Amino acid sequence: MPRLRTVVLVAGAALLTRQALRRRIERSPLWPMPALDPPTSGRPRSRALRLPVTSHETVADGVVRLRLEGHDLPRWEPGAHLDLVLPSGLVRQYSLCGDPEDTSSYTVATRLVADGRGGSREVYEQVTEGMELEVRGPRNRFPLVEAPAYVFVAGGIGITPVLPMLRALPEGAEWRLLFGGRTRASMPFLEEVEKLAGDGRLTVVAGDEAGRPDLDGLLTDLAEGTAVYCCGPEGLMAAVEERLPETATLHLERFAPRTSAGGNAEFEVELRRSGRTLTVPADSTVLAAVRAELPNTSYSCEQGFCGTCQQRVLEGEVDHRDELLTDSERGDSMLICVSRSRSERLVLDM
Repeated sequence: MPRLRTVVLVAGAALLTRQALRRRIERSPLWPMPALDPPTSGRPRSRALRLPVTSHETVADGVVRLRLEGHDLPRWEPGAHLDLVLPSGLVRQYSLCGDPEDTSSYTVATRLVADGRGGSREVYEQVTEGMELEVRGPRNRFPLVEAPAYVFVAGGIGITPVLPMLRALPEGAEWRLLFGGRTRASMPFLEEVEKLAGDGRLTVVAGDEAGRPDLDGLLTDLAEGTAVYCCGPEGLMAAVEERLPETATLHLERFAPRTSAGGNAEFEVELRRSGRTLTVPADSTVLAAVRAELPNTSYSCEQGFCGTCQQRVLEGEVDHRDELLTDSERGDSMLICVSRSRSERLVLDM
């Protein structure tokens, strides 16, 4: 685990170095440079590609799998995800569930969420074979670490980042998987998971057959240093986190903003450079309040994953709810699409 912490800190230092270099470039008489994003975006975007959709296939009830093809595509490790820019302009994140060694294609899957924010419905109903999509990434905040043993907990579509991990585990590795879903027919890649697991490693819990999974039994008597990976509904991840023994390490993959146990409260935001003070209601976001005054403020995913809306914080205590910033970055910046204030007032460098 210390080695992982070192990697994170080094990565954060490298980012700060790039930001410092970019500030120097912006002061240059040659600025603006069209190859770079506007400086209002807090974080440079990943290199974007346009790839054709060569397969749009239903693999379970309400679940479609997309295959996008290209040449010499950037490599990835198990746990990585892509940003897809959908035809409407929405940006959504999807875990890669194909073969990391295949540099000619990317494979992702998504479940239709009828009452969601529109991304899954667009993929399900409007994305078609032959269509080109903009792809950013891959990025990995859910890497498979070396451990003496593994426990995987996947709920429904949460199997997608876990599947490449199961394929990548060395022969003889000690691991178990609890895979849950509403019904067996709604659980994607179940047949492949069963083949990978063989005897004794897999517990399938279909809600219409067995009710809730036995997390207490799964997480009891874990060996020292066991890595527990969980991806699925927020309630499932919270339940695993609550039951995690001290002997294990927890790795979570979220594709929705974090929520605060204390709920949301109204607060003020001062935009120092603009000389404006805004009120952020309890049921809205900093991004929405800022864009009402500064409509050209950059944003993209509105989920705390892409970093486009990152802004520098001059004063105040931030309630960070993103899944992207490093600890060092959180010291003086925030993603205004999801994060809020713990204090009554924030001051942003805008």
